[in-house]
Amino acid sequence: MSLPVHPVAKSWLDAGLNFFYPPVCQLCGLNRASLVEGCVCSSCWSREGGVRFINPPYCDRCGLPYEGDITTAFECGNCREMELHFRQARSAVVAAGVVLEVIHRYKYQRALWFEPFLAGLLDRRAAPELRRQDWDMIIPVPLHPLKKREREFNQAERLGRCLARTTGIPLNVDLLKRVEPTRTQTLLTRTERAANVRHAFAMQTKESLTGKRVVIFDDVLTTGATTSACARILRQAGAADVCVWSVARGV
Repeated sequence: MSLPVHPVAKSWLDAGLNFFYPPVCQLCGLNRASLVEGCVCSSCWSREGGVRFINPPYCDRCGLPYEGDITTAFECGNCREMELHFRQARSAVVAAGVVLEVIHRYKYQRALWFEPFLAGLLDRRAAPELRRQDWDMIIPVPLHPLKKREREFNQAERLGRCLARTTGIPLNVDLLKRVEPTRTQTLLTRTERAANVRHAFAMQTKESLTGKRVVIFDDVLTTGATTSACARILRQAGAADVCVWSVARGV
């Protein structure tokens, strides 16, 4: 398996870091894996619980993957029971195993050397789809200023910038802001998640989005509550079409 290479990792940076840190996989610690490979070796890619790309069949609305031979478009129970404000959501891979470990370390331990790995997953799945369509901008899900100060970066913004660079679709971080320091969604039920973020977002400017086609980007999609709350605000500002892309889909 050939590992994805992303321009975010320049060769000179890779060489410089490798001078100080051995190019070893940061998951297993056994095999060679350079920064340009996202510090994940081919063995970790392909091991059980490794990278699982999302292929049909999946929910036509939120992209939740299903097993079996489903050949017609369908919506899952979650989408039928929720009021979702985006037209559809798609993700590159399943949020499990290697991918989930990388995302957690990237977000919560500031393990930024995994960024080329995550950006490479988007290059494989999100970028080809987005290039075939006509989108005006990518808007990453914003963090509340307190959370961003604590974490020191917004993972959706950094990865969204990688996707924007690959697709040529402009990244816009000035339109949407998070106005409430909400609880983490991880341990909440579907209903609690929706209530938690219902009033969490607002427009930063009075700019009209009339007729614009917008991609909301986040690192992980679970119930879609957060991205739907963002989509509601963007639609109120006039957006004609809103879709969602994420690196990983919770199952």
